[in-house]
Amino acid sequence: MLGGGGEKQRIDKWLWHARIVRTRSDAARLVEAGHTRVNGQRVTAPAHALRVGDVVTVALDRSVRVLEVAGFCDKRGSSREAVVTYRNLDPAA
Repeated sequence: MLGGGGEKQRIDKWLWHARIVRTRSDAARLVEAGHTRVNGQRVTAPAHALRVGDVVTVALDRSVRVLEVAGFCDKRGSSREAVVTYRNLDPAA
């Protein structure tokens, strides 16, 4: 279920729901290590609130993902459900 408007969600939870990482603890570690940016600003707090329209840049092991937040889910679903939570802004895509 996608949310929008004034809704917010923690960045670690969103990264997990969007299936960018395998576990929520992996998402928290990624954020704490400074490998994420929101709207160009480095974020190191897993509880940082994302809003629809925010641009999230994530440095993964072998790639960098640039994603626009399109919505939120209440729980982690299938990969089909996950892709509707973001818009891919990767230059190579």
